[in-house]
Amino acid sequence: MADERITVRTRIRAPVARVWDAYTTPEDITKWNFASDDWHCPSAHVDLRVGGTFSSRMESKDGKAGFDFAGRYLDVRRHSRIEYEMGDGRGVTVEFRPRTDSTDVEVAFDSDGVYSRERQAEGWGAILENFRKHVEGSGEAKS
Repeated sequence: MADERITVRTRIRAPVARVWDAYTTPEDITKWNFASDDWHCPSAHVDLRVGGTFSSRMESKDGKAGFDFAGRYLDVRRHSRIEYEMGDGRGVTVEFRPRTDSTDVEVAFDSDGVYSRERQAEGWGAILENFRKHVEGSGEAKS
């Protein structure tokens, strides 16, 4: 059901300002916003304000599949929280929690009601892992 929430989370060894910037800057988004090495994110647009929109193009590297991940921001609290609605009406909340030497990031999203909760958590979790690698500078998340 679409009203079920799924949550994925990670801890990133970086200050919240760096984590926030990497999550909200188009140039950074294109470097981490994909779930597997055979996909990439060739473009991203961000209008980070309540009522603003975002869009990320996600494509398979072989060019056989692709889609726009897009929506509208409902709540934006710098270095703390982003809430948005995707094009299909499902909601997402991203929380940024600074710690002494790291930042915890938690993404809670409405289930799509099509794929299993496990599969959805795996896909969103893989993207969040790419994000962590990008911010920490491991170089493993490359388009």
